[in-house]
Amino acid sequence: MTLPKWLTLSSVMILAACGAGYKTTTDRTEQRCGDSPRCVSTQDSREEFTLAPFTLTPNANINQIEQVALTLPNAEVAAKEGNYLRVEYTSSVFRYVDDMELKIEGDQLLVRSEARIGYYDFDVNRERVEAFRLKLIESGLIEANP
Repeated sequence: MTLPKWLTLSSVMILAACGAGYKTTTDRTEQRCGDSPRCVSTQDSREEFTLAPFTLTPNANINQIEQVALTLPNAEVAAKEGNYLRVEYTSSVFRYVDDMELKIEGDQLLVRSEARIGYYDFDVNRERVEAFRLKLIESGLIEANP
């Protein structure tokens, strides 16, 4: 049985639209960034990707960290489980999505932030993470680096 062309085309378009949204389903906080400079991480030692550590103050918890992360523009919690949090940041104009993943391990906050598409992010993720760092310091949730 052969389907009409309009039905086949419509089906393909619907399926493509449903699959177009990239959603991170696994915790990548401990992974290094790939080779494109659109990612920064506390777990990557390469100069163009590395972030200084985030040392937590006593009693800091993921709920407090979440509240600070949501004060940054265009933020939405995408996943939260235990001491892990993933926040999506959507650009205002082109609606590009960046994922910032956060996980508490001991007295450290692991941070990984990456643009979903493109090769270079023009340091948007690094700037966002450093603004986040300042807000965490101001909130008393992490120590200021010496």
